[in-house]
Amino acid sequence: MNIGIEWLAAYLALGAFVGFFAGLLGVGGGAIMVPMLTTLFAAQGFPKEHMVHLALGTSMAGIVVTSISSLRAHHAHGAVRWDIVKGIAPGVLAGTFAGTFVASQAPTKPLAIFFACFTAYVAVQMILNVKPKPTRELPGTAGLIGVGGVIGAISSLVAIGGGSLSVPFMTWCNVKVHNAIGTSAAIGLPIALAGALGYLINGWSVQGLPEWSVGFVYLPALVLLSLLSSLTAPIGARLAHKLPVATLKKIFAGVLVLLSAKMLHTVLGS
Repeated sequence: MNIGIEWLAAYLALGAFVGFFAGLLGVGGGAIMVPMLTTLFAAQGFPKEHMVHLALGTSMAGIVVTSISSLRAHHAHGAVRWDIVKGIAPGVLAGTFAGTFVASQAPTKPLAIFFACFTAYVAVQMILNVKPKPTRELPGTAGLIGVGGVIGAISSLVAIGGGSLSVPFMTWCNVKVHNAIGTSAAIGLPIALAGALGYLINGWSVQGLPEWSVGFVYLPALVLLSLLSSLTAPIGARLAHKLPVATLKKIFAGVLVLLSAKMLHTVLGS
């Protein structure tokens, strides 16, 4: 299968868009990448029964790159609570990896509907600026592992780095906001690694996937998305201190809802 120059340009543009908003608003790229990749894959004629799986796997692999740069930046500012990372990481790894097996066996339509519903939840969080009141302390090791398992499992089903779940959880447990954000960035790396590996393994023996796929990871999209997002993320991060981020988050939330609606339209064929 030859890849037209228009598709390469589309992946580059998507990477630039994802990186910019990830840096500007501190959001993972999966919420943007999955619906956009699903739409692009449909236009390229990829098998309909695996479009969403390929989008999820490729997004997870792409988040590996962005999470490393985000982790380094937050660690440099001393914002990462490594004690929390150590406690929650085993659950995150297990939950994410297991979740990819569930997602890979799930039919495309229910998977797309779950993604759209979760994206709507994230959008409402952004619009209302939901911040749970700190009311308790962090749980013990067993509790952290359990929470990590839930965060990882949901993250693998929607290809996110877990920030929309882990940041509210940590702030609820009286972790300072800047530490919660920095620690969430660190948690995003094992989520992305376990998720990418899981989608790669689950798609390895699937027949009929497009050329240049490794499991459920489509390499041309991965390489071009990662290349541009790594360049534009620092630009977004710099502008975050100059632009009205609260307003931008509400606009971005609307964009997420529209993207998810487009994804459902593509998958459900209505």
